Amino acid sequence: MDKNRREFLKRATLTGAAAMAVPALSIAERAAEPFEPAGNDTLLVRNKGLRITGTFLDEISHDIPHQNWGPKEWEQDFKYMKAMGIDTVIMIRSGYRKFITWPSQYLLGKGCYMPSQDLLELFLRLSDKYGMKFWFGLYDSGHYWDTGDMAQELEMNKYVIDEVWKHYGHHKSFGGWYISTEISRQTRGAIETFHEMGKMCKDVSNGLPTFISPWIDGKKAVAAAGAALTKAEGVSIEQHEREWNEIFDGIHDVVDACAFQDGHIDYDELDAFFSVNKQLARRYGMQCWTNAESFDRDMPIKFFPIKFDKLRLKLEAAGRQGYDKAITFEFSHFMSPQSAYIQAHHLYNRYMEYFK
Repeated sequence: MDKNRREFLKRATLTGAAAMAVPALSIAERAAEPFEPAGNDTLLVRNKGLRITGTFLDEISHDIPHQNWGPKEWEQDFKYMKAMGIDTVIMIRSGYRKFITWPSQYLLGKGCYMPSQDLLELFLRLSDKYGMKFWFGLYDSGHYWDTGDMAQELEMNKYVIDEVWKHYGHHKSFGGWYISTEISRQTRGAIETFHEMGKMCKDVSNGLPTFISPWIDGKKAVAAAGAALTKAEGVSIEQHEREWNEIFDGIHDVVDACAFQDGHIDYDELDAFFSVNKQLARRYGMQCWTNAESFDRDMPIKFFPIKFDKLRLKLEAAGRQGYDKAITFEFSHFMSPQSAYIQAHHLYNRYMEYFK
């Protein structure tokens, strides 16, 4: 064997031994390596929309699943909210029918079930700790949904408002009230009920602000329990303006802000309705918020986290119309990195990328 051939075999052997000494990456290890795109593949113009700075907290619900979180999970969620820029949390309702979020002696006396933890105290302590403003959502007996009569909601909340302020009003984060009865049109008794509820909240708390979050009676305003996704006709912009002009005229002295739900109209109707809402709020000296729904109303399965582009379109429309604030229903289920829905984890990532 000549010298050149011996040198070649020697080098080949050493190279093979070195290769054997470095184990190949497993499939899982290769998958974990960060993806580095060859170029900028986004079509987005970032940071154009109105940022979400508030969220409802929904732990008393009938149409989305309970996540069974305790104090540890809730604190982690407040950290995620803070990182996203949320400064306002709203307990969407302090109770619904017989399930309640806090050990209210009045509501327990009315047949409600004792909760396993005082979520109201927990949310207030976390709001104190993370520098957020907490808004208390009033009690919903369900009577209005069953009968269309708001009298029972008004009567029961007289006692709820007094009791909650007496026991929880000392928290520095207790910053306002949410009148949780939802309407979309000139519902019988709504103006009188909202006015009396708003006045009671303000009187007991030395004038803390109140807000409402009605829905727009658009084509997608259909029953959550039904199979239909749309109805034949929604309210016209002109009728919407006439009805809400009358409602705002009757409540603006005791209701400080209105956050219309944005999911019941189509995406190409956003600017028209949003413009009317802004003009009405300005006319009556109210704050104009948007309730940017982070769940999807366009799918037959109700309800999953929304497609990011749909949320983006709604936030950009609110930004164009100069809205004062964007809140969402709701972060913990539909946007949180620890939500039961993995789609929510990705929605959080896309949102954070969009707003840099």
